[in-house]
Amino acid sequence: MINKYLECGQIVRSHGINGAMIVNHFCDSYEVFEGIKHLYLKSQQGYTKLSVVKCVPYKSSALVQVKEITNPEDATKLRGQSLFAQREEIAKDEDDFFIVDLIGLEVKDAETNQVYGTLKDVINQGAQDIYVIKREDGTESLVPAIPPFLDRISLEEGIFIKPIEGMI
Repeated sequence: MINKYLECGQIVRSHGINGAMIVNHFCDSYEVFEGIKHLYLKSQQGYTKLSVVKCVPYKSSALVQVKEITNPEDATKLRGQSLFAQREEIAKDEDDFFIVDLIGLEVKDAETNQVYGTLKDVINQGAQDIYVIKREDGTESLVPAIPPFLDRISLEEGIFIKPIEGMI
């Protein structure tokens, strides 16, 4: 099931007297996070919408001001909480995928269709992602998510790779 809301950051602390917050974003870049105009807090009752008034870079994080929080006391109460965004509001290229949608997909050989296992995790190494593949016997293999190893991705069919000898 594809989630409507995706986790995109975590509130670190309040900042200043107007209820601004320092947020560690989980997006590929600050620019992607900056483009999100509505953030959501998750509770047992559902999602509460927050309208972004200001988002600027702050060290390796973002300084975020939302319309609904106007004092440091309210911002401090949110420390450690995750922030979510609607998937349609997160900019991505047509050929890009959200990691949460890839986890659990079968990983197959691009030429033989042999199933190697399922995608367990994605490790971000800066220059490239590394796919963690859980094998049927419980072992794991690491595959760089770059050509020539990554052939194609289909949310319906799986992830197709071209491993070299000894990789899997």
